[in-house]
Amino acid sequence: MTSEQPAEPPQRRRDPSMEDVAREAGVSGQTVSRVVNARGYVGAATRERVEVAMQRLGYRPNSAARALRSGRFRAIGVIMFSFSSYGNQRTLDAIAVRASQMGYALTLIPVESSARDTVAGAFRRLEEHAVDGIIIVIEAHQLDEAEVEIPDGLPVVLVDSNRGAAHPFVDTDQAQGARLATEHLLDLGHETVWHVAGPAKSYSAERRRESWRLTLESRGLAAPEPLQGDWSAESGYRAGLRLREDDSVTAVFAANDQMAIGVVRAFREAGKDIPGDVSVVGFDGLPDAAQLWPPLTTVQQHPERVGALAVDVLLVELDGGERGQTPLVGTELIVRESTAAPRDAR
Repeated sequence: MTSEQPAEPPQRRRDPSMEDVAREAGVSGQTVSRVVNARGYVGAATRERVEVAMQRLGYRPNSAARALRSGRFRAIGVIMFSFSSYGNQRTLDAIAVRASQMGYALTLIPVESSARDTVAGAFRRLEEHAVDGIIIVIEAHQLDEAEVEIPDGLPVVLVDSNRGAAHPFVDTDQAQGARLATEHLLDLGHETVWHVAGPAKSYSAERRRESWRLTLESRGLAAPEPLQGDWSAESGYRAGLRLREDDSVTAVFAANDQMAIGVVRAFREAGKDIPGDVSVVGFDGLPDAAQLWPPLTTVQQHPERVGALAVDVLLVELDGGERGQTPLVGTELIVRESTAAPRDAR
C-alpha cells in the first residue's frame, strides 16, 4: 500500500518589482523611482513608457515602504471651514489637482465651526492619517478665535489668512481688488461709492472694506457708513432696500458677486435702471456674472492660483527650503454693462 504524497502548495506569484518595470520599459531603475516617487525630472515620453510598463506588469508602488525609505507619507491634509463660497470651492479643487500632479494624496477634514475643540480635533484626525503637512483654509479671525496651537514640527500653510509670522500664508490681493473696483466707479465720475461689506469676522471682507475706505480718502472723500452683509444674495438685497431710499446713491461696490446680485434686484424692483441710475460692482468673478442682466462688472480673483501656490509653498516647507515672501495673487477688474458714468456727468 502506497501512501499519497501531500500536494505541494501552489507557488505564490511574485509581485513585479521596480527592476521588472525598468526592464520592461527599457530604462534605469533610477528613472522608474523618479516616476513612482514623483521626484526629479523625467521626460514626458519616458514617463509614459514607464507608466505603460507598470500597468502591463500590474506593478503597485508600496506606499508604506516608500514612507519608511523617504520619511514621507506623500499625503497632504486640508482643514477647511466653508464649502459654500465660490472661492473656497475653487481653491480646494486647485489644491487637489496640484497635489496629485506632485504625487501627493489629499485628506480633507471639514470643520463646521471655528470652536477650539473643533479645530483641534481636525488636527488630531490628520495626525492619525499620517500626513506630511497641512493646508488650512480658515479665515484669520476664525482661526484666532479658536486659540488653537498648531502642532510643532508639522509644516503648515495658511490660506486666506495672515496669522502671525510663524507659518507662511497664501492669499488673493484683496486690497488691490477693492481699490480697482472703487477707483473704477470714481473715475466714471461718481461723487462717492457706497459699500456692502462681507461678514465682520471675515479677513477677506475686512481687507476689502479697509481698501475701499482708504481709496476714497486718497481722493479726499469721506467714506459713507458701510452696510453689513453675510456674502449671500439675500443680505445684498436687504442692503439694497436701504440704499435705494437715498437718491444720492449712484455707485455701489459689493464685497462679492452674490451680494451685488441682491443689490441689483433691490434697485430694479424700485424702478431704478442699472447702470443708468446706479452702477454696481461685485467681487469674485463668478462665471454666471457675465450672464446677468445687465452683465455684472466684477473683480476677478484667481482661487485656482491660490490653491496651487499653497501646495507649492507647503512642499518648499517639507523640503526645508528657505522661506521667502510669498506674493499675493493679483486680481483683475472685468468691466461690463452694470457700470457707467452718472447721468449728470454724461
